[in-house]
Amino acid sequence: MAKSTSYTAADIEVLEGLEPVRRRPGMYIGGTEGPAGLHHLVKEILDNSIDEAMNGYATKVVVTLHGDGESVSVEDNGRGIPVDIHPQHKKPALELLLTTLHSGGKFSAKNYASAGGLHGVGASVVNALSEEMLVTVCRDGFEWQQSFSRGKAKTKLAKNGKTSAHGTKIYFRPDTEIFRSISFSAERLEKLIQEKAFLNRGLELVFVDEQSGETKKFRYDDGIQSYLQQLLKKSELEPLGGEMFFLERPEGVRVEMAFCWTEATSEKVLSYVNGINTAQGGTHEDGFRAGLVKAVRNYISVHDLLPKGMKLIGEDIREGMYAILSVHVPGSVTQLQFQGQTKDKLNNPEVEAPVESLARSFENVLNSKPNLAAGITERILLAAKARAAARSASENVVRKIGVSHRLNLPGKLADCASTNPDKCELFIVEGDSAGGSAKQGRDRKFQAVLPLRGKILNAIAAGEEKLKDNKELLDLVSALGCGLGPTMKLDKLRYGKVIILTDADADGMHIASLLMAFFYKFMRPLIEKGHLYLGLSPLYRVRFGSGAKEETHWVYTDEEKEKLIRQRGSRSKSYITRFKGLGEMNPKALWETTLDPAHRNLLRIQIDDVQEVSTVFEGLMGKESSERYRMIQENAHRLELDI
Repeated sequence: MAKSTSYTAADIEVLEGLEPVRRRPGMYIGGTEGPAGLHHLVKEILDNSIDEAMNGYATKVVVTLHGDGESVSVEDNGRGIPVDIHPQHKKPALELLLTTLHSGGKFSAKNYASAGGLHGVGASVVNALSEEMLVTVCRDGFEWQQSFSRGKAKTKLAKNGKTSAHGTKIYFRPDTEIFRSISFSAERLEKLIQEKAFLNRGLELVFVDEQSGETKKFRYDDGIQSYLQQLLKKSELEPLGGEMFFLERPEGVRVEMAFCWTEATSEKVLSYVNGINTAQGGTHEDGFRAGLVKAVRNYISVHDLLPKGMKLIGEDIREGMYAILSVHVPGSVTQLQFQGQTKDKLNNPEVEAPVESLARSFENVLNSKPNLAAGITERILLAAKARAAARSASENVVRKIGVSHRLNLPGKLADCASTNPDKCELFIVEGDSAGGSAKQGRDRKFQAVLPLRGKILNAIAAGEEKLKDNKELLDLVSALGCGLGPTMKLDKLRYGKVIILTDADADGMHIASLLMAFFYKFMRPLIEKGHLYLGLSPLYRVRFGSGAKEETHWVYTDEEKEKLIRQRGSRSKSYITRFKGLGEMNPKALWETTLDPAHRNLLRIQIDDVQEVSTVFEGLMGKESSERYRMIQENAHRLELDI
């Protein structure tokens, strides 16, 4: 890896305005490769409208997917963004909000008692990553308009005329220079809008799909109870005893929880803070789980229901539980602390206690419904027995892995120097060739490399018996150090990031799918806690010019390559190199494009719907070929041929 021979003040860059967002969009929206980052833009604008409704200033929000499929509008009937001149910055407040990071009216509780947008970066980030944005504000008896592009104002704020309406409408079209593909999913937007309606009882949300011509209205007076009903229906599950539970704390930190037990073998908790989905959980989820476990455990203890010699753990109590948890934290109580701008995890320790206290009150519900309590208790004790049986069945596999980890790590593992799991990364690569380039190109301080040979075992079809004879997977689990299956201990994980890094071809995708299937079946907590990633490697290197004027571009798809060449025109001669595999890239290039944390593209693997993921894995990788044939036939229009 080549090193710079000089480092002076001239090398220091100061990024002005919204340029930091355009340089590193992944820090703000999670990524620009797939649909998640693109749809996160809609979420940021929608959350602002929801905040108006959450604080009693709006009763209706309309989201429109325009006919081109590449632009969206969000409109509410709230107060309207302020348009008067800011006393310090001498600009209209609207322009300041849309062109400046960390500007907004939610840093104190003066204007918003509770809000999901607290960092003051949401709307400005969307502006920075949009080729076109038009904001229309109705307030103080007039309509105002201003247009923006790529983080800057294109026009001055204009007063169009009188109106009795009030509210804000924001139209935006994402920037083709930032996103590789711009195509909003009506299904994904509808799901997001319906979710917001569930979380805000009585609020009307409307989705207008101009592509299909459909308009759908969502309003739920039962809030998250209706949400839980839909979740169960989608998963084809029934609540145990036919009853769902709803607990509410209306004062201070407002808490709503709807939950029930089912015959499922796993738990599912969807949590929200001020309307923001916290996919990675946080202190509120910790409080919910702890309180519920204490309530049930205490009930079982008081009524002497635990058989002698049986040990009951939290996972037994929560097995099969489906729950929706919604917490609203007023700004007057505390400032919310999320992990990152995408707000995947809540960090506020003071939120845990009120949630736990409410969950513990579930013991009173159990005492008031002895017949239902008996059914739930029986289900929990069966889960404990099943866990003990599963542990016994997988003992040979776990013992073999445990001894391997204690005595020595796999010989082909190129480990890193650091022993701090939070800073360490493991790259799982295919073959010795890719492994050689990765080992030379990595930063040995914190990056480890484990090469695997060939296509690994299909864990979905094979099961545990074949697993214990598969050296490649045993080496992988040994390197990770945390075991697998029911006795897996995530606190023993040796690497905070586990990164699947395969070639950008069909074989590479197949190997990546097999690895994800293995992690899903035997090491699911690794995914659920956000440790598993997919590394994206470039497919092409495109160079223009030569000598001192040479420009190098790393390209990830054929479409991106063609677009780049069209943009440069016929006058610019291009030199194109296609990489058939990671082994063809020299260590320096691999570091610059794929390994360097400052420039690489990583996709975090996450599970949105356990039931759906299980169905897909079983269908595509299970033993039933007829189901695989059916799924391929139904999705043939989405498949591509890689020759």
